[in-house]
Amino acid sequence: MTNYQLEKFEAFFSGVGFEPHRHDTYAVGRTLSGVHCFNYRKEKRFSLPGNTIIIHPDELHDGESGTDDGFYYRVMYIQPHILQTVIGGKPLPYIHGGVSKDPRLHLVTNFLMDNLDESPEILQEEDIIFELANTLSDVAGNKRGRVAYDYAAAEKAREYIHYSISSHISMDELSKVSGREKWSLSRDFRALFGTSPYRYLTMRRLSLTKHFMSKGDSIPMSAVAAGFTDQSHMTKQFKKAFGITPKQWLLLGFKNNR
Repeated sequence: MTNYQLEKFEAFFSGVGFEPHRHDTYAVGRTLSGVHCFNYRKEKRFSLPGNTIIIHPDELHDGESGTDDGFYYRVMYIQPHILQTVIGGKPLPYIHGGVSKDPRLHLVTNFLMDNLDESPEILQEEDIIFELANTLSDVAGNKRGRVAYDYAAAEKAREYIHYSISSHISMDELSKVSGREKWSLSRDFRALFGTSPYRYLTMRRLSLTKHFMSKGDSIPMSAVAAGFTDQSHMTKQFKKAFGITPKQWLLLGFKNNR
């Protein structure tokens, strides 16, 4: 039985919350109070209470309060390959502007109002994934294009990255594993999972680092155990991905809801 291990958290920020960063997951959130302001695709965006925020994978963005009162929000990070289990090889849905008032998205993200300390049951989690994937596709107006994407090959490459997370993986190696020409595979991987194979590998290593740190391991030990060459390398990638340092992440007390 699949455990998607969805990562949710809530936060209140006054002033600058996050420096410019990008991650290879969707960020699906709900503004609860205040004005959530962020730069996204070269434009300033504003989210008011009740709005749904959908940041597409690998898109540069930041976060700050639009007023002196600060803003409060909840957000979930969901990996594109989880949505692909539902949409089955179609390009990932993109929600224009990153902020939506669409009532369909508001309804499907009501799970963000749940107590973050309570983990959903497996079937409940699967319902959330199914409804979210289909609603995102509907709101984005996705239709199957003329380009044929090899989902099976891209999924083989993605799984191999997980099995070889501490190794130096090449596109030639992924091509051999998947049976797909490497440049076609690179295109398919980006379309289906929202990021490049290398970025995907880096983010999986960062996820492992967060797991080890949350268990009480030191930052240097966590970095090496996750496959990074050293703490410095990991910290640089961590800040690029999340907009904060590993120490700041620990202080914020981020939790994985499983």
